Amino acid sequence: MAGLPRTADPNLLVGFGSSDDAAVYRISGDTALIQTVDFFPPMVDDPYTFGQIAASNALSDVYAMGGAPKLAMNLLCFPSCLGLDAVRAILAGGADKVREAGAVIAGGHSIEDQEPKYGLCVTGFGRPDRILANSTAREGDLLVLTKPIGTGVLTTAAKAQLLGEADLAAMTAIMTALNKTACETMLPLSPSACTDITGFGLLGHACELAQGSGKRVELWAGQVPLAPGALDLARDGIIPGGTYRNRDHFGPSIQIDPRVPLEVSDLLYDPQTAGGLLISIPEARAGELLRRLADAGVAAAAIGRVLSGGEASIQVKP
Repeated sequence: MAGLPRTADPNLLVGFGSSDDAAVYRISGDTALIQTVDFFPPMVDDPYTFGQIAASNALSDVYAMGGAPKLAMNLLCFPSCLGLDAVRAILAGGADKVREAGAVIAGGHSIEDQEPKYGLCVTGFGRPDRILANSTAREGDLLVLTKPIGTGVLTTAAKAQLLGEADLAAMTAIMTALNKTACETMLPLSPSACTDITGFGLLGHACELAQGSGKRVELWAGQVPLAPGALDLARDGIIPGGTYRNRDHFGPSIQIDPRVPLEVSDLLYDPQTAGGLLISIPEARAGELLRRLADAGVAAAAIGRVLSGGEASIQVKP
């Protein structure tokens, strides 16, 4: 969209001029509309679970902006050979997650396609003065991650039938968990910036945060939580193609300490689906955020720091 003309509108607070997670439009002095859309093909076999994951992923963009989802529209592509029971299960999975988010599904659109695809267009609301962007991190902030990474490796293994039942269940739990609680927990503590971890992987989205904020970011690889089984699979070379694309695209802006094992760096680039929030928050409030997240059942970790000076980049330490 870089070549498309941009319409100047003072009420468009966040558009496609940045790499943010959703568009934000001010509709009054105390209300901003948050709009996002996301859909993709299945990454798991079970249609109901696929619907849950796709919905969780789409809803996450609103949470990353500090908003609350309120309205959703289904986007569904399916081949004529796909049974209606499977179609209904996909929609049921999505509907259950939207309901859990406190939003409503008000319709949608479907077309025939050779490959199933599902997702949502989501509308949420927030206060204009409390909207979070991925370009407002401040020097000295700590970076808090609210979900483990490695689901790209796990879904790749699952497609090859290399994933055990326990690891499959853990993977599903990560991807179906909403970022609702994490969002509601962080907002009272006034974080500086936020984004969610999806297809560009942890390093890609951290890189966007660094570049958007004009800051350097230091990540501590040893503090990053990993999904159960992901490290062993990455060590065995079970790596999705998106990992290599992320490395090629973001690699020039990222310096990884040679003491960081290759399998760990692969996981840092691993494309995620419905990943956690990456929250940039002043260090003085980071401990309280971690305590409140733990009390709310969110297993979060401080994984890095925002630095000043020099070219916007990422440094990965052991």
